Amino acid sequence: MTAQSSAPEKIVVVGAGMVGHRFVDELVRNDRSGRFAIELVGAEEYEPYNRILLSEVLAGRADLRALGLPLPDADRVLFRRGVAVDEIDTDARELLLSDGTRSTYDRLVLATGARAFVPPLPGLAGPAGAPKHVHVLRTLDDTRNIAARAMNAKHAVVLGGGLLGLEAACGLRRRGVPVTVVDLDDHLMATQLDRGPSRMLAAQLRSLGIDVITSTSVAEVISAYDEIVAVRLTDDRLLAADLMLVSCGIRAESGLAARAGIAVERGIVVDEELRTSDPWVHAIGDCAQPPTGMTGLLAPGWNQADDLVALMLGREDLDPDAVGDDRPDPVKLKAVGVDLVTMGVRPSQALDDDRVLTVSDGGGNRHVDLVLRDGELVGVTCLGFPDVSAALTLAYDRRTPLPADPLALLVPAGAQGGVAATVSPMRMPGSTTVCRCSAVTKKQIVSAWEQGATTPDAIAGATRATTGCGGCKEVVCGLVDWLNASDPAAPAPSVDTPVTPRNTPVESTT
Repeated sequence: MTAQSSAPEKIVVVGAGMVGHRFVDELVRNDRSGRFAIELVGAEEYEPYNRILLSEVLAGRADLRALGLPLPDADRVLFRRGVAVDEIDTDARELLLSDGTRSTYDRLVLATGARAFVPPLPGLAGPAGAPKHVHVLRTLDDTRNIAARAMNAKHAVVLGGGLLGLEAACGLRRRGVPVTVVDLDDHLMATQLDRGPSRMLAAQLRSLGIDVITSTSVAEVISAYDEIVAVRLTDDRLLAADLMLVSCGIRAESGLAARAGIAVERGIVVDEELRTSDPWVHAIGDCAQPPTGMTGLLAPGWNQADDLVALMLGREDLDPDAVGDDRPDPVKLKAVGVDLVTMGVRPSQALDDDRVLTVSDGGGNRHVDLVLRDGELVGVTCLGFPDVSAALTLAYDRRTPLPADPLALLVPAGAQGGVAATVSPMRMPGSTTVCRCSAVTKKQIVSAWEQGATTPDAIAGATRATTGCGGCKEVVCGLVDWLNASDPAAPAPSVDTPVTPRNTPVESTT
């Protein structure tokens, strides 16, 4: 008598954002035996999309299609969109959903992400709440609402001079709205930049028509007829404003877990195996508080998703090419009119034995810092040098040996001896990491192309390249163009080619 096979273990993932989507995608890719039945629950009425590129949509430089992430395999994943989880019954291992239905689980993965933090300022807090036209930039709906208001706004105030705040400010300015950025720190992007390059960044923003006020904050939001009309700063200055964007960081969405009795501090507390105080519940991404601390960045959340898949399946079942990098990811300011890339060690963080090279052009608002350690490039700040920022990123990524004179790294692309010339697809070694977010190499992109993924969208579905910060899109498109030109007779992918297409985040019709 043959033993009956056991039923698949049911995993429910709460949160269809970029980390929840990554976990599901990674689990489907690696669960070759069909050990798990997977259910993905997302509160938004959209297919999975890339939140990092919302500022690009606000600026009008990307459309909705550019945000789309590959849909989960419908044969493997039950995807409930537009449905929130109201309650977790950990004893029964059951979820109460906002549509009145219930769902059971064997293991639960919380990827509920984070919400934008709005300071409890006079005029924002209280029974009446915030007046109209005060926004955060966290969702696709947020982006649409801000863009709609920008059509008639006369002056916008952006509270917060970090990465997202500056990207939003540049996006609004590109739409023709006068903007003032207000930041409590004494210089912009204080987490990523030292004062020198930050001052030049502020000058560059002012040249674009964006006013910058630092070392102060908003003390009060003033409204009339339930609409914002002005803000009062902590130094008593008054700024007229009919649009305000708050970019003051994030807070973990941990309320669902807390109501279920799961341990919560700043986020949902997890151990080294991403397990909560309930052994059948895990948490990943911005909602999770691991022993290593919370970062609010995408790459650590994706790493957690990959690690949790590894723990569930066993390392031997994972894709051997999916190898990450322990170095800090480059940070690129995706802002119209500004070219800024920073990565690794800043000069203020350099060790005594490090070599620091600085090239500063105040008249042109250009600045470069290079930090060298043991013959290796370990830190870059590059403002206003678009011709060399890609080459510096490549040298940092590849840990390439430095030239005898490291200033040769700043030779423009195409110049004799310039390192930037190595950005050419033909010169790029197969081991070069093209997409840091998903650890995708040139070799993997070429392999996907050989299997029929002959467009950038098909490459994204097959390898996940370009689905993170979007910084590698130009290189991926260049590789695809180069490959197609090198073999113009290559057949187009057939309908049977196992390449997942990207999808536009559209509203649910159900």
